[in-house]
Amino acid sequence: MIRREAGVALITALLIVALVGILTGTLAWDNALDLRRTMTQIYHDEGTQAAYGAENWVGSLLRDDLRDSDTDHLGEIWAAEFPVLPIESQSVQGALTGELVDLQGRFNVNNLIAGNGEVDPLALEQFRRLLNILELDPRFAGIAADWLDADRDSGFPDGAEDAIYSGQVPPYLAANQPITSVSELMALEGMDKATFDALAPFITALPGRTDINVNTAPAEVLQSLDETLSAADVESLISEREDGGFVDVENRFRTLVAPDMLDRIGETTSFFQLRVVVQIATVRVNYFSLLYRDTGGAGEVVPIQRSFGTI
Repeated sequence: MIRREAGVALITALLIVALVGILTGTLAWDNALDLRRTMTQIYHDEGTQAAYGAENWVGSLLRDDLRDSDTDHLGEIWAAEFPVLPIESQSVQGALTGELVDLQGRFNVNNLIAGNGEVDPLALEQFRRLLNILELDPRFAGIAADWLDADRDSGFPDGAEDAIYSGQVPPYLAANQPITSVSELMALEGMDKATFDALAPFITALPGRTDINVNTAPAEVLQSLDETLSAADVESLISEREDGGFVDVENRFRTLVAPDMLDRIGETTSFFQLRVVVQIATVRVNYFSLLYRDTGGAGEVVPIQRSFGTI
């Protein structure tokens, strides 16, 4: 009897020791996870604040740029990729990098629609030319215009309205209004990722109608300004603007583009996109900011759209 009680006591003691070990291990694991989550959140918050600081610094840079020059070109300080800036966070090393892009060097898809909500023929033809230059289906110009225009009637010969999109899985409707992100074009009838990825670097979605800054526009966008412009013409233009932009944009392009298109090009920019990447330990913060600079006033710079992770 005594041996049996001793055996039960020993087994009970072993069970208690095992349970204590399991509880201790669980508590230690939970504590480590809580500590990791807390540090990750702290690093993320610090990274976010660093990104906001970079945005504020870029605003000052753009204000100074407008004060010193009445043109924007790729030879200016804002157009250079940011140097790697070190960040120290509680003995953890980090870094900040980034770049500022002139969005008015791209084709603004909202230019496809005039102020009355109808399709702008001149912008539509330019978008078709851009698609052809990129060796993409030019039908997407008409389809995009249909997505943006105010009516619900399919354009001819290239168009798609609610009758097409309501049959998709899941079903949806055309926007029939200006868009705020070029990613919306992924919803166009027939648009696939490969086509969008090829087009995305040359387009933007800005509020209202905007001029194209020929000092910063890539070769493909420059060539889309007129059907008579050749790749050789554009190569000559890019070489000419390298030292600080075109000396006289109006006179230089007067014989190259149609008079109506001449009114839609410029050399000053109001809309920029800031991309900042902050890395602290294993935490990475990707920050995008659409900045508007008031070129008609004191050059005040304000963010009008912000996003983390993706544009």
